[in-house]
Amino acid sequence: MSEQERNTLSDPNRLQTIRHSASHVMADAVASIFPETKLGIGPSTEDGFYYDFELSRSLTPEDLPVIEEKMRAIVAADVPFARREITREEARREFAEQPYKLELIDDLEDQETVSLYQHDGFVDLCRGPHVERTGEIGPFKLLSIAGAYWRGDERRPMLQRIYGTAFETQEGLDKFLHNLAEAERRDHRRLGRELDLFSIQEEAGPGLVLWHPKGSMVRKTIEDFWKEEHLRRGYDIVYTPHIFKAGLWKTSGHWEMYRENLFSPMDVDGQEYIVKPMNCPGHILMYKTRLHSYRELPIRWAELGTVYRYERSGVLHGLARVRGFTQDDAHIFCRHEQIEEEIVDVLGLARFMLRSFGFDEYQIMLSTRPDKYAGTIDKWEQATDMLEKALQRLGLVYEVDPGEGVFYGPKIDIKLQDALGRAWQGPTIQVDFNLPERFDVTYIGEDGREHPVAMIHRTVLGSMERFLACLIEHYAGAFPLWLAPVQGVVIPIADRHLDYAYRLASEIRSAGYRVQVDSRSERMNLKIREAQLQKVPYMLVVGDKEAESDTASVRLRSGEDQGKLSLEEVKSMMASDIRAFEHRARS
Repeated sequence: MSEQERNTLSDPNRLQTIRHSASHVMADAVASIFPETKLGIGPSTEDGFYYDFELSRSLTPEDLPVIEEKMRAIVAADVPFARREITREEARREFAEQPYKLELIDDLEDQETVSLYQHDGFVDLCRGPHVERTGEIGPFKLLSIAGAYWRGDERRPMLQRIYGTAFETQEGLDKFLHNLAEAERRDHRRLGRELDLFSIQEEAGPGLVLWHPKGSMVRKTIEDFWKEEHLRRGYDIVYTPHIFKAGLWKTSGHWEMYRENLFSPMDVDGQEYIVKPMNCPGHILMYKTRLHSYRELPIRWAELGTVYRYERSGVLHGLARVRGFTQDDAHIFCRHEQIEEEIVDVLGLARFMLRSFGFDEYQIMLSTRPDKYAGTIDKWEQATDMLEKALQRLGLVYEVDPGEGVFYGPKIDIKLQDALGRAWQGPTIQVDFNLPERFDVTYIGEDGREHPVAMIHRTVLGSMERFLACLIEHYAGAFPLWLAPVQGVVIPIADRHLDYAYRLASEIRSAGYRVQVDSRSERMNLKIREAQLQKVPYMLVVGDKEAESDTASVRLRSGEDQGKLSLEEVKSMMASDIRAFEHRARS
């Protein structure tokens, strides 16, 4: 066995070490091509590595193969990585021409020495670790160029960031590049434009979504299903305003604990108002309009409530990270002895909802008390214990995610996996003793006295925006029939077939399906091709023979030709498609 193989087996972080080393080799290559380069930082990441540079000109994609070629020469030279420690003053002299490195050195004022790594003539400020020699760096690929503010601060200089990845084997790199290309094909931002689902426009404001008719139809279908299922399970639907007085958010603790995510107050008749970042205080105010008996509990109120949170422009990402979004929110007011049962029921609902949309794989995290929290440690431990008992009762596999709870309580996070195995934030369940205490939320017990209410916050999809982003990418825009905004398109071969096409579409629509007629004066094959590109599940081609026999020639978006089918056969086929999905969800 070679020494490299021994290192791989003994070091579980071997891949991250390879990628970190590759970032140094990339920095060496860039600095040799552009001698005036000012170096930023270059860490490994979950999928690869990057390095930030200040350069004399803007990089282009054509530069990446040139940098790669230089990197290959450095790797082929198989020179050692050498670590040494020097004093901070020596380091300042070493990096006298590198202002970003000097800033990093100044930040290490509590350290007497700093560590450097050198391979050949290239030296970098670094804690390590690195592979022993550049030749140990496996197959790599530079991926893209982006702008990045120094240290993520919008007030600091914009640097150029080169992203890359490296693997221990060519097979690992090939698989990654395949998945990367597939992710690009499924990118919800591109598909949102191509399928005319939504847009985000500068004139409206970054992070604010405009839902187009087809995207709105998908969203409506999801929301209608969501409402029906909640009503079936004992929830009531409520609505609350988009703005509230600022004092409400001071009482709730959001003003103190969540201030950086709140939009600035607005003046209304001399009073400060804030667009809501959460729905929960509104539900609490409704609960407090009258006394409630223990016999009424649990009370389950659900709202598709739109909220607004400030996110830096640099982190906004299509539908997945926005400033205005709609939560499929609900709050359960219950007695303390009812908490575990309610959590179990919510977990059942969440898992049913995920199956309903085709998600079978997910990861469950139990997120515990963060450094910045409200309430007492005893209450936090009690709430965490209740969440954990519910998970254990259902026999669900979960991991503890230390410190990732919200400021008012611990939570269960369910991260669903899409078709490429990527994790998306989905359902969330939180136990909260803090807000009921802050707002003095109570019920009248059997003893005739007031008792504190327990409150469960939960979403079973997450936000409509992020969930739609995930759905689009999971299905690459080819939604299952029940979700497709246009379920079928009738394609007349010639204008004389239009009347029959409209009659056929009308009859299918009367059965509850979303069907359109492509009445354009274009060739039939072009209409079929465009319907396929729009991911329409069914194409019903009609001409003289179809009009005479009251049939349609049915093609699927996959390209399969189903032959001539009667109207009843078409409707039966569509109904069967939808029933199969429903059965899958409830099985």
